[in-house]
Amino acid sequence: MNGRTSGEVLVIGSGGREHALACALARSSRVRRVLVCPGNGGTTALPSADGASIEAVAAPLSGAGDLAPLIALARDRRVALTVVGPEAPLAAGIVDAFGAAGLRCFGPTAACARIESSKAWAKALMARAGVPTPRCQVFDDYTSAREHLRRVDHPVVIKASGLAAGKGVALPEDLEQAEQALIQIMVERRHGAAGDRVLIEERVAGIEVSMLALCDGRRARLLPAAQDHKRLDDGDRGPNTGGMGACAPVAVVTPELRCAVEQRVFQPVLDLLQAEGTPYVGVLYAGLMLTAAGPQVLEFNCRFGDPEAQVLLPLLAGDLVAAIDACLDGALAPEHVRCTGQAAAAVVLAASGYPGSPRRGDAIEGVAAAARIEGVTVFHSGTARRAGELVTDGGRVLSVTGVGSDLARALDRAYRGAACIRFTGMQYRRDIGVRAGQGGPCERAPAPDRAARESTPRTTMG
Repeated sequence: MNGRTSGEVLVIGSGGREHALACALARSSRVRRVLVCPGNGGTTALPSADGASIEAVAAPLSGAGDLAPLIALARDRRVALTVVGPEAPLAAGIVDAFGAAGLRCFGPTAACARIESSKAWAKALMARAGVPTPRCQVFDDYTSAREHLRRVDHPVVIKASGLAAGKGVALPEDLEQAEQALIQIMVERRHGAAGDRVLIEERVAGIEVSMLALCDGRRARLLPAAQDHKRLDDGDRGPNTGGMGACAPVAVVTPELRCAVEQRVFQPVLDLLQAEGTPYVGVLYAGLMLTAAGPQVLEFNCRFGDPEAQVLLPLLAGDLVAAIDACLDGALAPEHVRCTGQAAAAVVLAASGYPGSPRRGDAIEGVAAAARIEGVTVFHSGTARRAGELVTDGGRVLSVTGVGSDLARALDRAYRGAACIRFTGMQYRRDIGVRAGQGGPCERAPAPDRAARESTPRTTMG
């Protein structure tokens, strides 16, 4: 499988993460064209300033496990490298299938992707590797889980073990809410088969951060620490979402803490998986809680986060394709993961009704104006083009990313970009970056009420 990628690169997925991946890959001198399957309204044929182009392509998929059309697409277009964005195709074994077909594909195998597709398996892996993580119990039936809830004397988190698109975690405030969450997951099957097994985990306090690393099976090279904002509303209120914004780096994550996380979290997992004959190659994402007793792993993901990718990828100074090649060849070195030293912030613009039943088909205005602001990039997520018009086509519609010399400048640019964009019912958070411990315009901005945020934005953040 050793080789140097050159020519066309394929990105699997349709969200803001995949748009950010496409833009980062297009910056490589090795790439002539980036294909995004199925793509979105922002990847319909974009020229790149660096010579490569980005193009959305279609494959007749019938489900996450239907990989033959993707293999045929990669062969027909003579794709030199495939990069997988979402977790579902990784869990379905896309890397295994592409490898069997003689195609280079970046991501973990299905055996390793269990670190996300089964939270119960990941907990057992952490126990074997000695990775610090909150205590928990795993249940396969509702009655046993409910009885356990009534016995515990500490706050809990309830998690569906399987893939639930980032929405399978409940943070109940009391027993009544905990039992209701359990009913929704196990009885009403709100997340389908993902809720056949649940974890009831001790709820720990601290600062939550995301740490991601590129891995070559033996080594992990960490990216800057990021911070996601999961709740819909300002002040971490409202329902959980796939992520309403992110920022990087995070001031509280010092070089010493990064080193500790690498040694106590990432390396033990890589060592154990390699020893068990399933080396981990791809992006490994650790969701951490920085507690008074030290960092604890809340979850692992087997891919770039969304919206973390929209703030981390713009901070890479090196060639992403070269780094991926090094991972696939087992030769990842520190120079493959160099960063600019800047900061980035992303503000997610969501559709009315998100995260429940988002509106679709509303016209979007102002994207070009936002993109003209220095340091601003608008990554598309739930968008489509109909009769030449850009319209909403999902819950999280756009991620407006600002890059600057520090977090305050990055936030100012991101919010000025967001203020340029309009669509019916647009909602977004006004406090991205506050928990990162940095001063910035968002800390001075008034928190508008829900009705104000679901109408046309009236003020900028500067």
